[in-house]
Amino acid sequence: MRKKKPVTYSPYRLRRICRKYSFILLGAIIQGCAMGIFLFPNSIPSGGAGGLTVLFHYFFNIPLSIILWIINASMLLFAVHFLGGSSAVGTLFGITITSLAVNISQTYLSTPFSNVWMDMLIGSLILGTGIGILLRQGVSNGGIGVIALIISKYKNINPGKPLFWINGVIFVITAYIIDWQIVIQALVCQWLSTQIVAFLYNLKIRLTISTPAFAWRKK
Repeated sequence: MRKKKPVTYSPYRLRRICRKYSFILLGAIIQGCAMGIFLFPNSIPSGGAGGLTVLFHYFFNIPLSIILWIINASMLLFAVHFLGGSSAVGTLFGITITSLAVNISQTYLSTPFSNVWMDMLIGSLILGTGIGILLRQGVSNGGIGVIALIISKYKNINPGKPLFWINGVIFVITAYIIDWQIVIQALVCQWLSTQIVAFLYNLKIRLTISTPAFAWRKK
């Protein structure tokens, strides 16, 4: 029986892994701060998982960061096969850092604004920035998007359709229980953050490791 060779990593590959996880760390912190400072205190769902987080917190008074991690981690278990090992580990790392950022930002930071719509605007833009950074590293930000991807695979449909309907149902339930204004805020939040995600995801970045210079250009 042939012995397996030990897995070795070249210095270049190690630098790539460190850089990737540094960006995942950055994106997760940005995403968590957007939720913890601007969105969750106003009960504005950042997505389907955010809506469920707000609902569980409303009924059981469980810390938002813990609920968010449990929901995202549960979704990830269903997606390991579809995401692949590397992406699944990166996603789990990202959602863990996001949950910690939500908890810390809620404890030590607060919004400088006194207007809910201003919080929603700023929070959506920051949230989209965090998600965009995560997606550029090939990891999911977790949430209901995992279920939408699984449904699209078996039903052979665009994942946007199940994602829209699942999130829509969660938004309506959240609004019915807490406040109907949440539906409008959630939809606006989704649209704004999606625009930022699309811009960052399609932004072509050229980074030269041998020199400190780097260039940005849009596709």
